[in-house]
Amino acid sequence: MKNRMEADLHSHTTASDGTQSPRENVQMALDAGLSAIAITDHDTISGVAEALAAGLELGIVVVPGVEISTVANGQDIHILGYYMNIEDERFLQRLSSLRDTRDIRNEMIIARLQELGIEITMDEVLKEVANVKRKGDTVGRPHIAAVLLNKGYVSTITEAFDRYLATGAAAYANPPRIEPATAITWIHEAGGSAVLAHPGLYQDDALVEAITTQGIDGIEVYHADHSPVDEERYKILAERKGLLMTAGSDFHGVRGGVAFHAAIGSKRIGMDVVERLQSSKGERA
Repeated sequence: MKNRMEADLHSHTTASDGTQSPRENVQMALDAGLSAIAITDHDTISGVAEALAAGLELGIVVVPGVEISTVANGQDIHILGYYMNIEDERFLQRLSSLRDTRDIRNEMIIARLQELGIEITMDEVLKEVANVKRKGDTVGRPHIAAVLLNKGYVSTITEAFDRYLATGAAAYANPPRIEPATAITWIHEAGGSAVLAHPGLYQDDALVEAITTQGIDGIEVYHADHSPVDEERYKILAERKGLLMTAGSDFHGVRGGVAFHAAIGSKRIGMDVVERLQSSKGERA
């Protein structure tokens, strides 16, 4: 496939809750005809080095990224960071603290599942991922969902989320987390640019509008779960606020032959956006 000089700026790997390795994501991006792919795992950059090495080998730009978990008004809000200094010790320590919170959340979910009569332990979840996880990687709800599926409590990963793990579901848990403004500051202090991920999923445009006043650099206008109406609405918002517009598949790998949220390259943006993200590197460090 001919390279289209476009980028997918949102993908996950086995470093968090994806099913493909960082190298595999880079290869998929190349196969999809992209010029660049961002690796944006949850609260970790542990997969970035492998992806960068693969990018050099395969001739594709790898954008070092992260997706930071925050909470505002009781709502999970995700902030994407791009081109941070991935050797910044303060930033790495901050991400480590977020992973500690994620571990607490996992234990809370397991406890609630047990209260519902579901026989599941955290050891089973860790065993499920033991062959792909490395130091600094994260474990999340999809891994719990996989155990529920394997043990026959649900018939699909989607059912696991709908019944037990999604916001408001029976075993949902959300311990105190940092606010979006804090994540934005952390990304800036590490020399990167901050982008509000998939605003359409929050179903709260007043909150989205508020976050755009907190120093955010861009909005993920084009996302696999956005409708054309969503895209147009957030495009207008980004233009009104003078914010960068990004695009991402939010690829989490392939489960049961189906890509979640969507295949790499299904949402893409021009390389000029990547250049703008890269040109800001270090300006706020």
